[in-house]
Amino acid sequence: MTITQWLIVFLVIQLIQFLATWKLYKKAGRQAWEALIPIYNAVILMKIINRPWWWTILLFIPIVNLIMIPVVWVETVRSFGRHSATDTWLTILTLGFYIFYVNYTLDVTYIEERSLKPRTSAGEWVSSILFAVVAATIVHTYFIQPFTIPTSSLEKTLLVGDFLFVSKVNYGARAPQTTISFPMVHDTIPGLGIKSYTNWPQLPYFRFPGFEDIERNDIVVFNWPVDTVPFFGYRGNQTFKKPIDKKSNYVKRAVGIPGDSLKIVDGKVFINNNPLQLPDRAKPQYSYIVQGKGQGFDLRALYENYGITDRIEMIDRDRRLYRFVSISEEAFQKFKNHPNVASIEKIVAPAERAEQSIFPQSEDLKWNRDQFGPLYIPEQGKTIALTPESLPLYKRIIEVYEGEEMGIDNKLTQNGTQILLNGEPIKNYILKQNYYFMMGDNRHNSEDSRFWGFVPETHIVGKPVFIWMSLDSNASGFDKIRWERLFTTVGGEGKPVSYFYYFLIGLIVILGINFFRKRKKS
Repeated sequence: MTITQWLIVFLVIQLIQFLATWKLYKKAGRQAWEALIPIYNAVILMKIINRPWWWTILLFIPIVNLIMIPVVWVETVRSFGRHSATDTWLTILTLGFYIFYVNYTLDVTYIEERSLKPRTSAGEWVSSILFAVVAATIVHTYFIQPFTIPTSSLEKTLLVGDFLFVSKVNYGARAPQTTISFPMVHDTIPGLGIKSYTNWPQLPYFRFPGFEDIERNDIVVFNWPVDTVPFFGYRGNQTFKKPIDKKSNYVKRAVGIPGDSLKIVDGKVFINNNPLQLPDRAKPQYSYIVQGKGQGFDLRALYENYGITDRIEMIDRDRRLYRFVSISEEAFQKFKNHPNVASIEKIVAPAERAEQSIFPQSEDLKWNRDQFGPLYIPEQGKTIALTPESLPLYKRIIEVYEGEEMGIDNKLTQNGTQILLNGEPIKNYILKQNYYFMMGDNRHNSEDSRFWGFVPETHIVGKPVFIWMSLDSNASGFDKIRWERLFTTVGGEGKPVSYFYYFLIGLIVILGINFFRKRKKS
């Protein structure tokens, strides 16, 4: 929906609010016109129902307002003596229209000094849970979000089983565009396997200012731009047209930032014709063909002695040929001396061997995962030339990311060598937002920008900052917990340092202070 459409919807809601409550405002000693003025009417209503003025702010926060608006409906009828369970359910089930019935047909009296204490213990529990959900939703949406590493695309830096805190404020929190959604979940309701949201109505895109820009090599959480699956990891045929903020969450490294020229040669990334300089903690991995001898390979021993964590595929049993999916350079130097390794060779796709799955899926570009580009990464405000050669690279940007998802009807077509935008000839296009090229460090086991292209700025979720828990699926018991990774930072140089013991000491101190404070008070 456009801003104009949302303004119309907002004004219609204000009119409904006025028609439903103006007589109740008068019975509460206010003026009827006070029920008509947008925002002001909500502030006055908070006074009528004896609730703090800042509740008004919660009514305008997407997702949070889905909880708060029904609460305000119920509080309104209770302020006029309608506090039975029947009144509560009628108010909620009629989506607030029961207030019309109270307003026009019942002779109610305003209770100015109404007790706000729940009448039952169950009501007190419900009230506590509601406001805990509200607080958690605000933190989850605008400040920090928990996230789990589901795949090995960033193996060595982030491990499968890492539980992260992702900061929304570093790059600027993105206001939700999906207005009707189950709180505290992403695209699917757990246990039910059904959508947690509706596609309509949608708010226009808006992002609050952040503390920093995305820098090259930053690890970033973002919404998968081409996502149509019901939920992450789905393998069926069902597809959805998903809002931006409900697309699956991915985590990759931003190897290319706006304005960069990127190419991949023999699996190595080059930025502006210079080799990409990765931070210390980044350990790029590649697939290798290994010819074995002797007793073969024990996966557990490989994991413990060489840090090889991914799967092994048997290629030729008679010749003892294996495909190791991901080995880092450090592991390679050790593993090549393994007593059961006869030979080891990195798998590198040759130039001119096209892979149909590689972006932009054009028959004219002979690109593959190891030989890719050069490719210009679009920068906001810059101009790109639209030619038959560049059209496949930037068509989705113009039609979808700067068109359909922004409520703009953009359609690119080609007539001979001429490019048409909405039927009009066009030679150059000015970009409306920044884009990024994301890759996993596990180069041969990562579904990333090489396969589906650019990540728009609108799809950026946040920056992983902290690992608070890490579980190893290859272990059991207490060994499942990777104790050395607890409370470590995601960024930084050198080996990660755990702050777990500092956390425990701080927690013990806080609990001790609270204990002695309560004891002294008693």
